[in-house]
Amino acid sequence: MTSLPPRAGRRCHHMLNPMHSTVYFSPDLDTEFQALGFEDTSAMRLASRSAAMGAVGAGTVAAAFYNYNVELLARHLPAVWDIASPTDVVAARLRAVDTTMRRLLGEEAIASAEMAEAAELALRATEACTRHARPLYSAHADLPVPEEAHLRYWYAATLLREHRGDGHLAALLSVGLDPLEAMVSHTATGMGMNPRWALGARGWRRADWDAAAARLRDRGLLGADGELTPEGLSLRDAVEEHTDRLDSAPYEHLGAAGVERLTELGKGFRNAAYLAGAFPADLSDKG
Repeated sequence: MTSLPPRAGRRCHHMLNPMHSTVYFSPDLDTEFQALGFEDTSAMRLASRSAAMGAVGAGTVAAAFYNYNVELLARHLPAVWDIASPTDVVAARLRAVDTTMRRLLGEEAIASAEMAEAAELALRATEACTRHARPLYSAHADLPVPEEAHLRYWYAATLLREHRGDGHLAALLSVGLDPLEAMVSHTATGMGMNPRWALGARGWRRADWDAAAARLRDRGLLGADGELTPEGLSLRDAVEEHTDRLDSAPYEHLGAAGVERLTELGKGFRNAAYLAGAFPADLSDKG
């Protein structure tokens, strides 16, 4: 098997993952979930991602999601399953994905040969994903593969996202970053979620964030200016390299040419989604 160029799998992931994530910021998800009887935005988002695991409670989701405050989770789980069953939630999310992708990309892209090609390449990569110690990936892998190409692409991107994400949690644990320390240090790289968004979406208080930053400073990982120290940058690099190793199988299976082509196709769809306003403008700034 031909070895991949360095970080080729990571680059491919960065092109595919945004398309999965568009649904969490989509008004179409709100519309579908409100029709089921949901009123609270946090409940909608938590139900949306966890439904593949069944009618789970706060403890299971805290373990699988890693960086959510369990107090927020306990306010909504397992109570959300009294509003709608996991099966109904999974179906509602897929309907929202359909509407969202059509709105962001346009009907021409949805029906294109490129979309069909991207879907098949991404699905081929998932053939090498593994289930052990990967609860979110494994739960989503039990869901049926959609029929339409754009939904197949989103489904495969979801599997690849959750496969990498499950491995990423193992990498975070291996370097001793707790949930908030992981978020604070990720934001300090310039790649993570804006603290305002992170605190609101994950259920933490500003005091919790500041305490995590203080712990990172005590470890010599974060400077007084909020920037990562050389040691902090090295640790975050180590986390990503560890994640790459744990996530290499799907991309090695697809092969160098397939990964390059999927990255190219994914970049086009990602860029179109960004230009169509899929994400808030301040989502990833450090303010």
